[in-house]
Amino acid sequence: MFEFGRDLRKLFDKARESDDLGWLELIGADLVEAEARRETIDAGRVSCTRPFAGWMRASALWREHARRTGRRTSLERAGSSASDAARHATTPDQTAAAAIEAGEIHLLGFDLFGGPEKLTAALADVQSLTVEHPVTRSTAAALHARLTARRARLSGEPSAMLDAAALLDAALHGARGLTPVMGDDLRLDRAALSLEAGVARRDARLLDQAGRDLRALVESASPDYRPMTRARALSLAGAGLMALARLARNDAAAEQGRALFEAAADQFTPDHSPLDWVAVQLVQTPGQTPLALLAQAEALTREPGLVLGALARERRLATEVDLAEDVGDIAALFTLEKTVHQRLTARTSQPIDWASDQIGMARLAMAKGRLMGIEPRAIGLMLAEAMETARECGAPVLLERAMLALPEKVSP
Repeated sequence: MFEFGRDLRKLFDKARESDDLGWLELIGADLVEAEARRETIDAGRVSCTRPFAGWMRASALWREHARRTGRRTSLERAGSSASDAARHATTPDQTAAAAIEAGEIHLLGFDLFGGPEKLTAALADVQSLTVEHPVTRSTAAALHARLTARRARLSGEPSAMLDAAALLDAALHGARGLTPVMGDDLRLDRAALSLEAGVARRDARLLDQAGRDLRALVESASPDYRPMTRARALSLAGAGLMALARLARNDAAAEQGRALFEAAADQFTPDHSPLDWVAVQLVQTPGQTPLALLAQAEALTREPGLVLGALARERRLATEVDLAEDVGDIAALFTLEKTVHQRLTARTSQPIDWASDQIGMARLAMAKGRLMGIEPRAIGLMLAEAMETARECGAPVLLERAMLALPEKVSP
């Protein structure tokens, strides 16, 4: 028994030294944070023999913790570690690798908190790199493709999305030197882009491409070793199937999509990866997630300016408004309105949070109007401002929620 325990520790210590951080999927967010702290301390020691590698590893660990929890401080620590790595670089290739890590942090910052300017800055940096080592060149190409895909999805322009898809294809073809984690991120991004473009254009070829990518990811990502990669692929497949089901008005396909969401949620617990768990809850069809789960999702995403947090709060409030209106509880609506108004007038509110609450105020005004028999005022203006803010922040999911809240006789 004791030999078995020692062998497991040896395997774990060996994994710690690997460049592939896929093993992190097996440990919870708290342990990821502990690993990041340990690596940061080790890299900062005067006795550290490989400070560049240590700081790069610390940055990757802090970045993973930020990806799971949405903590801004973890993202900042990742950036600080990447800067320390750059200071300890002794070769042009190491300098380029540190710059690529900084670009990865900008990309994650956009995913978590929005801000299209982060993508522009990161793209400019990665395009200016001079890289000689084949592996570093492949890593730079992968980052460039992923950044371009984010910008293309924001623009919604078919030509931009096709160009981004071609870059993702090229990066995947040259991905032999990449770690499995990087390869999986590329495939997830290509699948997301293909799904979005395929649904918008009714393009069977793009939808087939997305299906192949997601099937390959689900089959290769064992629930015992890569639960989060598997969950992300299942969730994306579920979202795609639900979108197609709505277009075709196919109840059977919608039921299959819901089954995929349930399978994704079963891969891990909320404390293992809070943001992944929240993302699975919020990607489901509005109105089908219980209020208790939405409240839990909101509690896990209270970091100011977090896109998922803003969406969780908007979805929870929309559900509470619907429930109060269904039973004719005007007092509950006034109580909710007071709470939202206090947040809207707070000077510390981030733009993305303000947009979320603006949508909530519009929903409350319309519900009160229906119950009290009065015509609410300035609903179109409220939602137009929310849409503009969401667009400026690069948060299309919140923009869509604002558009869905528009009454039929009001156009955006």
